[in-house]
Amino acid sequence: MRELWWCQHVGVSHESQAAAADVSALPLTRLRLAEARRMRAVELFEQRRSSSEAARAVGMHPESVRRWRRLWEQGGAQALRRRPATGRPPELDDTRVEMVRLRRPPGRSSLLDSLHPVSTS
Repeated sequence: MRELWWCQHVGVSHESQAAAADVSALPLTRLRLAEARRMRAVELFEQRRSSSEAARAVGMHPESVRRWRRLWEQGGAQALRRRPATGRPPELDDTRVEMVRLRRPPGRSSLLDSLHPVSTS
């Protein structure tokens, strides 16, 4: 549910959400959210929007979006798709990241809060 909120918050289209989800029954993970963010940026590039405007729309640093644009110009949207991870696997999965976020003292905000807001209702 939080993933859907984030996708709506930054304006990720249904097509981009579907492209980022390898299996529709699985929830969006951090990796799928990142890919959905890049696919939304591609949509904005195709609409001839500036990198700065795309960065604001997807909530990323402009330099990251400029790097995405260079990759997109060289290899199209496929260049921004997820690739299989190499190297050491992460120590924390999405469930443990959520546990860490919930254990933080009240009033401490982080990037996790912007991606996974806590409902107050």
